[in-house]
Formats: sequence, C-alpha cells, structure tokens
Amino acid sequence: MINITVHELNKYYGANHVLRGAGFEIYAGEKVGLLGRNGSGKTTVFRIIAGEEDYESGSVARASGKKVEMLAQIPVFPKDMSIDDILRTSFQDAEDVLAAMKKIEADADWANSAAKMKKYGELMEEYERLGGYEMDVKIDKICNGMSINEQMRAGLFERLSGGEKTRVNLARILLRDCDILLLDEPTNHLDLKSLQWLEGFLREFAGTVVTISHDRVFLDNTVKRIIEIEDGLAYSYSGNYSFFVKDKAERLNRQAEMYKQQQRKIKQLEDTAQMLFEGNRYGRRHLVLQKRIDMMDKVEKPTTTRRINEDFKNASQHGSKRVVALENVSKSFGDKVILDNVSLEILRNNIDAIALIGENGCGKTTLLRMITGEIPCDAGVVKIGESTKIAYLPQIVQFDNEQATVLETVRRNLGLDEGRARAVLAKFKFRGDDVAKVVARLSGGERSRLRLCLMMQNEVYLLILDEPTNHLDIESREWIEEAVEDFDCALLFVSHDRYFLNKFASRVWSMKDGGVEEFYGGYEECLRAADEIDPNIVIRHKKEKRRPLAGQEQAINNRPYDSHPAGKSLEGLILEAEAELERIDAALAEVSDGDYLEMDRLYLERMDVERRIEGLYGEME
Repeated sequence: MINITVHELNKYYGANHVLRGAGFEIYAGEKVGLLGRNGSGKTTVFRIIAGEEDYESGSVARASGKKVEMLAQIPVFPKDMSIDDILRTSFQDAEDVLAAMKKIEADADWANSAAKMKKYGELMEEYERLGGYEMDVKIDKICNGMSINEQMRAGLFERLSGGEKTRVNLARILLRDCDILLLDEPTNHLDLKSLQWLEGFLREFAGTVVTISHDRVFLDNTVKRIIEIEDGLAYSYSGNYSFFVKDKAERLNRQAEMYKQQQRKIKQLEDTAQMLFEGNRYGRRHLVLQKRIDMMDKVEKPTTTRRINEDFKNASQHGSKRVVALENVSKSFGDKVILDNVSLEILRNNIDAIALIGENGCGKTTLLRMITGEIPCDAGVVKIGESTKIAYLPQIVQFDNEQATVLETVRRNLGLDEGRARAVLAKFKFRGDDVAKVVARLSGGERSRLRLCLMMQNEVYLLILDEPTNHLDIESREWIEEAVEDFDCALLFVSHDRYFLNKFASRVWSMKDGGVEEFYGGYEECLRAADEIDPNIVIRHKKEKRRPLAGQEQAINNRPYDSHPAGKSLEGLILEAEAELERIDAALAEVSDGDYLEMDRLYLERMDVERRIEGLYGEME
C-alpha cells in the first residue's frame, strides 16, 4: 500500500526554482532516508507532505486516514509547562477522557445513577482504546531511552538548552500514535546511548519513517531506501546509505558514458549538416538532420563533486618526538572539575590520531583550548614540542575581519597577490562570485572551508579539530574528510559523528569526572571494550585506517599478539609483559632526538605489549 505519493512537484522561492518536477512514492512500513545538499529542498518536501506549505504545481497525496507527525521546529509552549506536562500532550485525547471520568467521580451519588454509570463505563472503554492505562509506561520507556530523567521531567521546558528542547520534542513526537513519522535531523544533540535506543525504536516501529539526516551511520542502521533531492529532481536508490553511495557512483558513470556517446552522435550530425550547408545543399536533408538533433531526448551531463586538489603542507620530519605533553594538569571552573592531575602526550607521527570523547559539558573544548594556549592551567604544565606548529579548527569559526570578502581574507592572511589568491581559493571550491562574498555571510560549511584553506598553506605538526562536521551536509563532511585523510602528522579531534570517529581514530581519550582514560584502538573497539555498544550495531561497514609513515606497515590496532604458551600462568605472562614494557620505556628514554625511525619502532612495539597486557587481563576476567 502506498502511503505517500509525490508527482511532478514544483516549488519556487521567489526566482529560485527549488523543486523542478520531483516525484516519488513511499510505501507503508518503509524506512526511507531523504538526502540532498543544504538548500536542496528536503525540509520543503517535508512541510509540503505534512500540509504546512503550498506549492506551485504537481500533486502530493497521503493514504486516507493516515496520521502524520513531523519533527522540525520546536513548538512554543506556555512558560509554566513542565517537561512531563509537555510529554503528556501526546495523549491529550486520553487526558480529556480521564478528566470527564474524574468529573463524574466528583459527584458523591454518581454510583446510584444508571445514566452516569453507563456514561462512566463508555468513558472507561474509550480511555482504554486511547491507551490511557499504558500512558505512564510508554512515557517512562521513551524517557529512559532518550536520557530524560525524573529531575528533568519535573523541570520547566523554557529553562532547557536548545539541545535539550530538541530531545524533549523528539520524545513527544515518538509518543504520539501516528502512522507516518517525518524526522528532520533527529540525531542532533543525542548521546550515544540515546542514538542506539532511537535506532532500535525506528527499526521496530510498524509505521512509515522518512528521515532527513547527515548522520551516515544512523542512515545505515535505520533506512532501507534513499531518496536524493538533486537539482530539483528526486532519485530513488534501494538499500541503506552505504549501498546508495555505490549505486549513485554507478548511475553517474552510466550517465557520463551515455552523455559522451550522445555528444559524439550530435557532433557527427552537426558536422554533416554543416557540410551540406557549406555545399549549398541545405535542403530537405539538412532540415531532417537538424530536426533529429532537436528531437533527441538529451542526456544531462552528470554533476560530480570534485575532490580537493590541495593537501596540508605537512611539517618536515625534524623536530621534537613529543608534539604535546600534559604534565599533572588540573583545571576547574568554580566547583566543576575539568581535569584533576592529568598527564598525557601526543607523539609526532600520523598513526597518533586521537579522538577526544565524553559527555556534553565535560570539558573537551576546554582541553583543546588549553593545548592551543587560549586557556591557562590551574596547576601542572602543557608543553609544546620545539618548533611544533598547531592548526586549530574550532566549533565556531571566526575571522579577524568579518566584513572582509573571501578574497581579501586570503590575500591579507597569506600575503598573496590577487591571481595567486584566486588560484588557491579555486582549489577549495571558491570560484567566480564566491570570492566576493563577505565573510560574515558565509554558511558554517563555507567558513570551515575557508579556515581550512588558510590552515593548509602552512606547515603543521598537529591538527586539532573541534566538531568539524557539525551542521554540515554529507557532501561538506566528505570534503573535510578528504582534507584530513592526507594529513601525515598528529591529529586530535572532538566529534559526535560516528562515521568520522571510526574513520580516523587510532587512539581514544575518554574524559570523565576530571580524568582522562586512554584506549589504544579505534572508536568502535573502544565502545565494545567498555560495553557501551550494542554488538548488533554497525558503526561502519568497512574500517579505514590512516596511511602509515614509511616503515610503519601496519596500524597499531592490527598488529596481532601471540597467544600465551602452554604451561605459563596468566599472572606470570602479565608480569613478563610489564617487565618488557619497562624495558621499552627505558630504551625510548635513551633514543636520540634525531633517530625517528628507532623511536617509531619502539613506540609501535610498546603499543603491541600494552595490547597484549590488555588481552591477558581480559582472559583473566
């Protein structure tokens, strides 16, 4: 059964023709991802389906009697409403029936009235039909899944942060009894636990779900079909996001080949027509050839995203082997302890790609800013290696002169003439009129792109990224990933993007209660080791590792350790391994500053031994 039909849909915003005849069908019970660049019209499609926005031509139809709920903007509620009150608005019909029942109960003599008894019985049946008796159980289940605790439920909605309001609104939508869910960026502001719960909820939801999301892991785990809005048209692909990527690449290749063949055919016909014209033989045959060209069903030239053709100018291999060292560092803000006597280090090699994770508000950005020197320590010291150059991409990118144009910003910061500045900007997809845009009017993705453009012109030992993919569409996220992929020195980053985390992390720093726990391995491995991930959940279908430096043929996580020999106890093997660790540390202390190959060899050997010890302790447990 078809739940939603969109046919030849056209929508204008002023002179901007957003939807140009888009059409698709969605069937009952389908889980569909709606993709497209920012500004392509995805949310407009949602609003039209929900009946909240008009359109110029075409048609939109929903199956009769199907109830639609859309997660988009946060509605306005009275200032005195608690979170619990708001969640209960999802059961307003049942609440109204309950109020009618209580009104009858208020009459002390109601049990002696046959009419009132009959009415009360009818209300009880209606209350049961509306799910009133299961209301509290449903609310508790949703709140537990969405990390909305009792204290939060009792508080006022207006006092919540923007992210908390979004989470409560999503819970309210999920509680409503509907047939079709339209979810616009439902994963924003959710922690890992809530994300996993939401994925499971949507997989089990019997109705139809259409999701706009830039979270590629979420799409892989929840949808079975992708509809992409591109140039105002809708293209449908079977499968989740990973299958979509492959299918789209194949479609573009086929389209490109068809376009080339048609262009060759048109060229042949045009050459023949021109020859006839030049020979004064442009009679009926000439007209027939021209008509054949005009009547052709033209194949559009496929638009593909060009890879950036600029890499980070990686620093030379000379310099301190320790890029950053935190020694007994402490930091507090009032009563809140961010770091308590923490010691960490970042080494100078491209396998040291560290993901900094932790709950919102634990101090991840503070730690990054302490390393960059923007915030001082309360105690201890942050040491930066000699000649170390750090490039930092913050969450909110600001420029010294927000009223300058993109071209002026690059010329002023890099000291380039106009021609060279335009050439540099073109590599970062700033072309034509783009370079004349005022910086203050750039989107979040454009600001990140401009900052990366400036950063990549300098030699860098350590690249620090704070939520680099926040609020970016998938194309922009992939662009930043391309930029980072070829970076050959140390990387430290904060991200909630599970795809990005698992693609780059080779080490994890987990912040909690003023401490930082280190895990040598990828993000998914870290979660599994901490039992924080459902074993059935896939973070990525294919693990990708950063490219090792010369002589480093295997990433640390992929180096196997031998099983323990027969006849030796686990305790004995652990003691041997710890003694080996001390030997390696002593050898590292003796390595001269210039012997980087030996330092890297010993570092990898140390990671091997630590992983072996971890495995032995696992066996013991």
